[in-house]
Amino acid sequence: MKKVIALVGDYWHAGEMIREALGQAAESAGCIALSFAEHGELADRLKERPDAVVLFKQNPLNGPQEPFEPWMSPEIEAAIAGYVKDGGRWLAWHTGMAGYDKDGAYVDMLRGRFLHHPKMNDVTYTRASDGAEVMTLFDEHYFVEVEESRTNVFLRSRSADGESLAGWEHDYGAGKVCCLTPAHAREALLDPKFQAFLAERLRLLLA
Repeated sequence: MKKVIALVGDYWHAGEMIREALGQAAESAGCIALSFAEHGELADRLKERPDAVVLFKQNPLNGPQEPFEPWMSPEIEAAIAGYVKDGGRWLAWHTGMAGYDKDGAYVDMLRGRFLHHPKMNDVTYTRASDGAEVMTLFDEHYFVEVEESRTNVFLRSRSADGESLAGWEHDYGAGKVCCLTPAHAREALLDPKFQAFLAERLRLLLA
């Protein structure tokens, strides 16, 4: 069994729906022992050397009208980067790439970050390799900044608002990093096509 720890939920996303979606995908992927942690526990949980960590949580702990209160300190960034360099696997999922210091070790490890999204709309996700459609979801269309020369893009997105990248992966030291932008709402998170895709990404990350 592969041990996977997940940190999920933030101001915009209920932790319960993310736990439900990730739990289903992990069960489909097979051979995953999934547990959940709070952000304050992460440094200690990384010392357990899990096979992978999933982060679906923005950096700000509060709402946009309040003073910025980040949870990820430079010390936590360094601990995360060290964990992955030493062979850990990291999935930055949706808001797991949002609101983090663009000049910090974490974003450098991801080689990309969230910029903005328009109002929810139909978003079509396609394989970067051949342009084949993977799924269309009513979703937040994430527009991102990615260092394409330093990673491997596997998923693209398009909507009435434009085109963007939606998934990329790369080695980082002895470990692996995967970034995935969909999805925002419960209906999209539990969509069968998205569930199958997420399960596949988990299997590949842990391979």
